Amino acid sequence: MTTHRATKPVASPTQTVERAVTVGLILAVLAGLAWIAGMIYTIAEWPL
Repeated sequence: MTTHRATKPVASPTQTVERAVTVGLILAVLAGLAWIAGMIYTIAEWPL
């Protein structure tokens, strides 16, 4: 007797949106950290 297996559903639209939002948030955090590091470097190297 054969069994029928349903095909696995592809990623639903909500999963792709969640992935895009997560990647966007990670990039935003990295950009913020880079900006903060740049400001600290600028202030530390500022000629007095």
